[in-house]
Amino acid sequence: MRLARIATPTGPRPVVQDGDVWAVVVDHHAPDLERTGETHPVDGARLLAPCEPRVVLGMAHNSGPADRLVPPQAFTKSARTVVGPGEPVRLDPAAGKVVVEGELALVIARTARHLTPEQVPGVILGWTVGNDVTAYEQSAIDDKFTQSKNGDGFTPLGPWIETDLAVAGVADLAIDVQVDGATQAEASTSGLAWDVVEQLVYLTSHLTLGPGDVVLTGSPGTSAHVVPGQTSAITIEGIGTLTNPIV
Repeated sequence: MRLARIATPTGPRPVVQDGDVWAVVVDHHAPDLERTGETHPVDGARLLAPCEPRVVLGMAHNSGPADRLVPPQAFTKSARTVVGPGEPVRLDPAAGKVVVEGELALVIARTARHLTPEQVPGVILGWTVGNDVTAYEQSAIDDKFTQSKNGDGFTPLGPWIETDLAVAGVADLAIDVQVDGATQAEASTSGLAWDVVEQLVYLTSHLTLGPGDVVLTGSPGTSAHVVPGQTSAITIEGIGTLTNPIV
């Protein structure tokens, strides 16, 4: 099942794809989707960020087996950094070098705290493409990542949420990162040091996650330098492509 948020003349709407139309639902986090009867053609619909998280977390140093030599850690990103497909990533010239990072992002379905591994699949709504934009040079002078991770538009998400991929099914998904149509990085989610089950067990041991919250699961060598005037396009196998202009 494919869930999204679209722009309509009367405001944003949560939707589910039914063939060639988006069907508006009351709440796409609900276990049983309640359709309102309103529909919009898929062709021509303007997609927004597929969820509205209150909490956005990113896994730090999760890019390869060597990262298992240190305990898992995470950083927070402001929910105000979230943008949808086609929306701009805005660079501050004073920030220095900026990279886009293609990442599998998971979206939470219901309140989650102190999860066991067996409970993890039941709290995941689905999966989307995440772009953990990072002002690379700022990381060296701010180990809390506030300066490097929170620029305007620094967390593109989209184009939609795929719900049919099981947790085991996201263990080896190809990620392709393009800038202006040319591939700059290719990798797989199999390169992550900590898998999504381990990540959610760790994260929920420290804080509560709720419906719509997002975890950026890590960049397994999927980063690329960008400058204003370019366009990034991140594709994750089985999910889709997230495209954003850099301004």
